[in-house]
Amino acid sequence: MVLVMSLIAFEAMAVATALPTTVAELDGLAYYGWPFTAFLVANILGMVTGGTLGDRIGPRLPLLGGLTIFTGGLLLAGLAPTMLVFIAGRTVQGFGSGLVIVALYVVLGAVYPDRARPAIFAALAAAWVIPALLGPPIAGAITEHLSWRWVFLGLPPFILAGVLLLLPALRRTPGATPSNEQGGGSLRRTGAALGAGAGIATLLYGAGRLDLLGLAAVLAGAAVLGLSARRLLPPGTALLRRGLPAVIGARGLLAGSFFAVDAVLPLTLTTVHGYSPTAAGIPLMAGAVGWSTGSWVQGRYPDLPRFVFVRTGFTVLAAGCLAMLVIVVPGGAGWVAYPIWFIAGLGMGLAMPSVGVLLLEKSPPEQRGANSAAMQIADVMTSALTIGAAGALVAAAERGLLPLPVAVGVVNVAMALLAATGAVLAGRLRSAARTVEPLPLAA
Repeated sequence: MVLVMSLIAFEAMAVATALPTTVAELDGLAYYGWPFTAFLVANILGMVTGGTLGDRIGPRLPLLGGLTIFTGGLLLAGLAPTMLVFIAGRTVQGFGSGLVIVALYVVLGAVYPDRARPAIFAALAAAWVIPALLGPPIAGAITEHLSWRWVFLGLPPFILAGVLLLLPALRRTPGATPSNEQGGGSLRRTGAALGAGAGIATLLYGAGRLDLLGLAAVLAGAAVLGLSARRLLPPGTALLRRGLPAVIGARGLLAGSFFAVDAVLPLTLTTVHGYSPTAAGIPLMAGAVGWSTGSWVQGRYPDLPRFVFVRTGFTVLAAGCLAMLVIVVPGGAGWVAYPIWFIAGLGMGLAMPSVGVLLLEKSPPEQRGANSAAMQIADVMTSALTIGAAGALVAAAERGLLPLPVAVGVVNVAMALLAATGAVLAGRLRSAARTVEPLPLAA
């Protein structure tokens, strides 16, 4: 189980390091943001589908099917002759990953007793931390000395090993348990996930155009996304309404602002400063170290109000995003990205676990599953939008509409403002009476 999660995490962390070389070889700089966005959009659908299938037929088939689909996506991306095929591979990976992540947690709950679960959750957390530390430099070395294709093609044998190790646990996993949810609720949730994905894709497609068709696509995509989000997230999430909606909205702001800058950072270092893929991946590792450090720090002070850590984290993250302007201004040095992104990661480490604690505080036991899913969806949706917007600016630079350093600088400033907004509104996360506010589809 830990090996499977580690491999998914490695691929997620490694792709940003390999992507600048990938788009150069496939002549796809104009589509730079789409490999991230396509993965995240498909991930939403995979998570919702995985939850529905897990309730209906149990986790075995969704897990094995998700791993098969994920592996197929790796092969498609690794063998891609064009950028569009590569994006298709990333889409397949995203859907498979969503199925797997949901199914793994169902297996964990079914197989391991209560007393063993904290240790298992700690192991799963480590499954993300280690790839975050080692994934970027390893992916950079593979890209530099072999080929970016082996970042994807090298994983399937390890996935097969993970499946073989999982089989004994899957044999002990019970089948589906009876559910009170009507079939219509599952269909509406799946439809909402499809709508959210289509809305994001349409909106970002329109943002990349400079004509009336593009404007129409932006408006249509925004409308579809808004309607779909209302079915996937608690009312008031977009406005960070006090209470549970503010908690879930804060998670989205954190992820969106951090990962948009994170996505364009290796591209900036390789294109503007001429760094090798390995050197360009080191700031991502520094960010992971900062994240781990911040998480450790907030855990040392359990009695401090959680919203204080969230506000501090947002503030530190905003400062880190804004400081990234140093690497795009004329005469700026690329190496300063290393300590700056450590600081931004520190902010994420302070805030992200605290948001999770607040979610549990504000959720009745019977709604913790639904609210946790909503938080993950907010994370993925916001990241898809911000990374897609960053990709649209990179595409504009590729078409000669503005210099690449200017495009990246706009991303840095915009994400700093987004994080600063979270800092200003963090007071809405103050602990209060537990909020009982079911999701629209749970009603």
